[in-house]
Amino acid sequence: MRKIAWRLLPFLIICYFVSYLDRVNVGFAGPAMRADLGLSATAFGTAAGIFFLAYFVFEVPSNLALNRFGARMWIARIMVTWGLLSGAQAFVVGETSFNIIRVLLGAAEAGFFPGVIFYLTLWFPSAYRGRIVGWFMFAIPFSSALGSPVSGYLLNMDGIWGLHGWQWMFIVEAIPAILLTFGVLWYLTDRPSEAKWLTQAEKDWLEGTLREEERQREAVVRYEWWQTLLNPRVIGYGLVYLGLVSPLYTLGFFQPQIIKALGEVSNVQLGFLNAFPYAVGAVTMVLWGFFSDRLQERKWTTIFAAACATAGLLIAASNDGLVLKLLGLALASYGIFAALPIFWSLPTAFLSGTAAAAGIAWINSVGNLGGYFGPQVFGIIKDASGGDYYGLLFMAALPVMSILLILILDRQPARRAASMAAE
Repeated sequence: MRKIAWRLLPFLIICYFVSYLDRVNVGFAGPAMRADLGLSATAFGTAAGIFFLAYFVFEVPSNLALNRFGARMWIARIMVTWGLLSGAQAFVVGETSFNIIRVLLGAAEAGFFPGVIFYLTLWFPSAYRGRIVGWFMFAIPFSSALGSPVSGYLLNMDGIWGLHGWQWMFIVEAIPAILLTFGVLWYLTDRPSEAKWLTQAEKDWLEGTLREEERQREAVVRYEWWQTLLNPRVIGYGLVYLGLVSPLYTLGFFQPQIIKALGEVSNVQLGFLNAFPYAVGAVTMVLWGFFSDRLQERKWTTIFAAACATAGLLIAASNDGLVLKLLGLALASYGIFAALPIFWSLPTAFLSGTAAAAGIAWINSVGNLGGYFGPQVFGIIKDASGGDYYGLLFMAALPVMSILLILILDRQPARRAASMAAE
């Protein structure tokens, strides 16, 4: 397992680092972009979040295609299209063109994250998934922690060759995605049976272990892929994920503006201040995943982290001083990022095969609608109230919804959920 982890995870982390940076760097561009294009907070939040509507529509088909054509070919297709469209954001001229590019970007990138989550289930038995998914999702806070200062420096390229700094940021940060396309085609292996870098004994052990886990799951209940789209338990986990994802993306898009409103800071200073909560999230995400695997406990470790997210958002809402505001955002970052990888151990414990490909994508699709509604609602509240207080209170309520749903879903046996879907 150590050999497989060292072979796959570093490369997948790099890919997701670039993916997530290209997805949320629009938030860092926000202050200058809004000023140059004359966008309101509502218009900016809508355009930033509309990405997720296309993401929602194309996610399940994309994951089914990945299962059919293989991760290597399909992830390469995703990366080259999202790289080109991410760079195209540099050339939007107003609200309409901004919305169009964000929709196309969502369609292009749909399937990458759930595709990799499904891909990891083909290589790692369930006992390893808390830490493995934690390491993979480490790319989210790490990309924001490292990408924020880098984006700050790129914004200072304002005026070079007649381009704004935010235009340079989109162009430069899109290049790695296009280059990594060739790395995916050359480096990834679709399934353990095709891994020339494993011995036959290693392949036999891994495939036997994964087959036995699948047999045990299907002895309780066997899902067809279309049943997962109607299953109340799967939809419920999608709503749990929505409660965690909404504040994640809202902060990703608006946190630089929240910090900048606290006082005059340069682009580079803003980059480092914005990086602090994500650095906290990056470290604690990995540690919490190891802790959950050590305990072999998923429910309460997810609930505790979600409760910390709510507490941090309440602290951030209630304080206008830079130090306390940042500490609140850091606690929220810990809670959100610690909960996410452990959460994915819950649905993958009862889904397998094609049903896992469709179910993971469906949960991610439903959850990522929070990436559309969260920033949009936050922008509307911000425009109406003139500040961030009520928007942060709204975000603080969403992890509470996730906690309540986990408590309900944990009491619903998988057999009962399956029979309800079949009926």
